[in-house]
Amino acid sequence: MGSSPAMEPEVNQALLSLLGRLPGRRVAVVGDAMLDEYVWGEARRISSEAPVPVVEVRQRTFAPGGCGNVAVNVASLGGAAELGAVVGSDPKAGALRDALLERGVSPSGLVIDTGRPTTTKTRIVARNQQIARIDCESRAPLPCSVEDALLGWAAGAIGAADACVLSDYAKGVVSNRLAAAVIDMAALAGKPVVVDPKGRDLRKYRGATVVTPNVAEAEQAANRDINHHHDVEAVGSELQSILGGSAVLITRGAEGMSLFCDTRASLHIPAVARAVYDVTGAGDTVVGVLALALGAGASFELAARLANLAAGIAVGKLGAAAVTPAELLEALSADGTRPARPADTTQAADPRRSVI
Repeated sequence: MGSSPAMEPEVNQALLSLLGRLPGRRVAVVGDAMLDEYVWGEARRISSEAPVPVVEVRQRTFAPGGCGNVAVNVASLGGAAELGAVVGSDPKAGALRDALLERGVSPSGLVIDTGRPTTTKTRIVARNQQIARIDCESRAPLPCSVEDALLGWAAGAIGAADACVLSDYAKGVVSNRLAAAVIDMAALAGKPVVVDPKGRDLRKYRGATVVTPNVAEAEQAANRDINHHHDVEAVGSELQSILGGSAVLITRGAEGMSLFCDTRASLHIPAVARAVYDVTGAGDTVVGVLALALGAGASFELAARLANLAAGIAVGKLGAAAVTPAELLEALSADGTRPARPADTTQAADPRRSVI
């Protein structure tokens, strides 16, 4: 496996050039959207009914989650993001639309399913401590009429896009049929499709341009643990076989990323994080940047290197935070050729942090 402890100057220059080509690229994002709700308040006493704090609510804030956060990352880098997902017929759907629009994302593909709620993760926070999280969701398969409506939107959106993202959070939207249809649409239109997978069986994503499992997902899909570099090689090759030759980018946290594609030998890209405060949303950043870069005509290697750099910035922030062009430019200009020191994997206490 190739390994580069520091980027060569020509690679750094190529990434700077690529960064300049991202604005205006159109990305169609399809998958499981969520609303991240934060209830902020004060807890000064314990309830007389049970040994729990009484929270006096001061404020509620909302942010897009799931594939909505992927779209936000695309928009943050100057891309034109359109989101296709399923919501309920409830006030939380309106809150999600508003949150998307505030962040420059078009909610044109939000399809209503009256039989399910809008997936919502509500964090109750007092004195900067998350006291509880309340999940409201349904993982039931979509009715055929709802799935057909979403696919109808996807057909038009993918045709007009430079790239597509399929973001699967296992909330019932990305069925085998929908995944295959979206991937086929992208292939027929000649558009790259990046998949953020979920589940043990990755065969539903066969034909995708690149699939981006994390270590746990890769181990589960290949039924093999990753303990050493040779394990990564074996797992990467196995996943490519399962996926019918799709490129595979295994995201490995503090160990960086490992890229497998048919055009070159496998490539290990070291992590660039200076300090890890919160890993929330880092995968969304990776797939969003990958899609933008591939849509701009980048090679797998350059796209993966830019995504790796963006992920290093994202995990240095608190909460699911999007990366900006200025942050990427600063990282490339200031220390793009300097090797990363080992990441500090201590995660700061942040009320917005959660594992979905």
